[in-house]
Amino acid sequence: MNDTGDRAFWLHPPHDSRIEPIAVGAPDAGELRVRSRYSAVSRGTETLVYAGGVPASEYERMRAPFQAGALPGPVRHGYANVGVVEAGPDEWLGREVFCLYSHQTRYVVPVDAVVALPADVPPERAILAANMETAINALWDTAPGIGERITVIGAGVVGALVAGLAASLPGADVELVDIDDRKARLGDALGVRFRSPAAAAGERDRVIHASGSEAGLAQALTLAGFEATVTEMSWYGTQAPRVPLGGAFHSRRLTLRASQVGGVAPGQRPRWSHHRRLALAVSLLADARFDALIDAEAPFERLPEVMARLADPQDATLCQRIRYD
Repeated sequence: MNDTGDRAFWLHPPHDSRIEPIAVGAPDAGELRVRSRYSAVSRGTETLVYAGGVPASEYERMRAPFQAGALPGPVRHGYANVGVVEAGPDEWLGREVFCLYSHQTRYVVPVDAVVALPADVPPERAILAANMETAINALWDTAPGIGERITVIGAGVVGALVAGLAASLPGADVELVDIDDRKARLGDALGVRFRSPAAAAGERDRVIHASGSEAGLAQALTLAGFEATVTEMSWYGTQAPRVPLGGAFHSRRLTLRASQVGGVAPGQRPRWSHHRRLALAVSLLADARFDALIDAEAPFERLPEVMARLADPQDATLCQRIRYD
């Protein structure tokens, strides 16, 4: 029985989801109870889980930090929650925090599972922190330098964050490439050039692929200059994309490498914990440019219909924010 009136959002793959009651108790020593204010839907990961598109070999690696249930489902998934601490140690009471938690009205977590929001990071924007953490890791893996020519293929939330961060490198020449011309506004918002695939520049020093498409990966390889690095951020689930390693791939001596947020990039791993990386991600969201990525909001009660809409390939939403009243 749920005495608190709290609720949680569960995915029932394939293509079903429900809001269900949950009992949330008092925190123990070293724990906080957080009341959710906002969360965000991960357009790639959560819709893949929703659709039942995760291969059995990846069920454990796809676990969210505070996941309940197990794939193939039902499962409580998600990892972008901003809330206010309402119970716990006195120094935390009333503080707004980010946590890698799912869509739930209240929850209890250890103190070290949250990052307090700096005064200059609004909670409405802080929902991007998990995606920002992924973007940071991708740039660490790619290691772009001052003045380099950098192309990001795929103007989703993560790709746009990567491009926005790369634009801060002195002298960097950054292009953001996408097949959807409706995303051209992101170029102006982030201070980068937006290009259609046909207009993308070649001979790039670093190419970061985040479109999740076979065609995007193929183009990434064609845009890379001699001995350039192509970083693959996309995860294809049960798909088996073809990778065109013929043509000039060998003669150009290209490097194709994977980047995935589950492990801190090797160059930083000796000094950076996951928590330190997440705190950096939260702090970088003081930048108001990134408000351009949040283009939809809905109340928690509408999450089942929101998830169905986001799973439609024709839907153009970037970041879907969920509001808890």
